[in-house]
Amino acid sequence: MADLVVAREAAVAPVIKASTRRYDGARVLIYSHDTFGLGHLRRSRAIANAIVEDSPGASVVIISGSPLIGSFEFGSGVDYIRIPGVTKLPDGDYRSLNLNVELDEAVGLRQALILQAVKSFQPDVFIVDKEPTGFRGEVLPALDYLQGTPCRLVLGIRDVMDEPALLVPEWERKDAKAALIRYYDEIWVYGLKDVYQPLAALDLPPHVERRITYTGYLRREIPATPSLTRYPKITKQPFILVTTGGGGDGDDLIDWVISAYEADKALEMPALILFGPFIDRDKRRSFMERINRQLKLDALSFDNKIELLMQKAEAIVAMGGYNTFCEALSFNKRTLIVPRTRPRLEQYIRAVEAQRLGLVRMLSDYAEPRTPERMAAALRSLSTQPRPSEVVIPDLLDGLDRVQTRLKALIEPKHTHVAAYRQAAE
Repeated sequence: MADLVVAREAAVAPVIKASTRRYDGARVLIYSHDTFGLGHLRRSRAIANAIVEDSPGASVVIISGSPLIGSFEFGSGVDYIRIPGVTKLPDGDYRSLNLNVELDEAVGLRQALILQAVKSFQPDVFIVDKEPTGFRGEVLPALDYLQGTPCRLVLGIRDVMDEPALLVPEWERKDAKAALIRYYDEIWVYGLKDVYQPLAALDLPPHVERRITYTGYLRREIPATPSLTRYPKITKQPFILVTTGGGGDGDDLIDWVISAYEADKALEMPALILFGPFIDRDKRRSFMERINRQLKLDALSFDNKIELLMQKAEAIVAMGGYNTFCEALSFNKRTLIVPRTRPRLEQYIRAVEAQRLGLVRMLSDYAEPRTPERMAAALRSLSTQPRPSEVVIPDLLDGLDRVQTRLKALIEPKHTHVAAYRQAAE
């Protein structure tokens, strides 16, 4: 591996055989790490749509195991390959989502489909989301194959991964750090260095540190077409949008908000609760029974154009996942973050840093009890909370622009010295 690293860094000789494609005809393949929720898919979709908007002649394919990928709209030039899904169990283990096969067999099938997609599509750039080796190493055969081609390899990660005490042993167990060093030409962190450095604890070699680009957060836009979802009457007045993302782990937040309205009848602003598609049916039924007894509460199951709801809302209450945070900033909404603290502290760390900067306010049960009175007080204070735009942070929402810039640099022939090395080494 040491010889490979030296050769990669020294490979600045003239191009021997580079891709003849220009950016307008570029092919980009995105691997979306989907085992739970919607976060990875929605981030990959935002990036894919931005690429084809900037370059209408480009083609982007997203590889995803999400069962809901077909529910979203994609720009012209974007398509997807749906591989068999896997899902995370409450105990932290995984199983096949729909197929009646063992997990190892499902992963083997996913791995084979990913490799075949790479061989058939022949991308100019391969963007891997979050996991350097993919789920249980399923991307490694594709990475090995692409190292023999002019394709450039990019790892894209969110602003916060996890607390260092858990991230370091997890990456060691998965050989993720070794894969990061060996395979990837660039690492894109979809955040700002001054906010958080997600890989700092890994003690990466200097030549790998130089591959890291902090893009800024990924700005979101209002969809070009209207939502087909019928919104409740509550949305015709100022309201609070309560969202838990995919909904698979948002029960505590929903319960806490409902309990606040149950306990404090003086709360003035109504709230619309968006359950998310992965909420347990029995829990949703129980929540709806309580919501139906409150005049200032209503609910929706799912909206694939949540940006429209966010634009309409007066304020947002959310768990603080990456995509919701980007949307709250993009639409300049007063936001209360109620972060999940199990099994990861990702949302909590993001909320702490965002509150430090004055972008949001945080309410957590990490150190204090989860009482209806605390939530009611936090909801009431939303109306006087500063908006994110009142804080000036350079490059805060420049993520998609920076992605487009880096993509052009990777594809243009004058920036293909790594491809030259790979061709020379064959």
